[in-house]
Amino acid sequence: MSQQGSAGNVLAAVASVIWPGLGQLLQGRLLAAFLFFCIVGTCYFLYFLVIPLIIGGIIHLWCIIDAAKFTSKTESAS
Repeated sequence: MSQQGSAGNVLAAVASVIWPGLGQLLQGRLLAAFLFFCIVGTCYFLYFLVIPLIIGGIIHLWCIIDAAKFTSKTESAS
């Protein structure tokens, strides 16, 4: 991925819309992908409690924004 707003980040953000954590996985950030998937998945699983559904939606949105704004440390040093 080259920089914020690049095609790779747009693809990662779209992937995160479809499946939480998939964008981070495409960017090679395995821990972030696993955490977003587990947290959002658990919150969506508990949708009938309403509050976890709202929290899951907020974290899902954070996941999408995180995938779109990601810049790797090696690219920012250049």
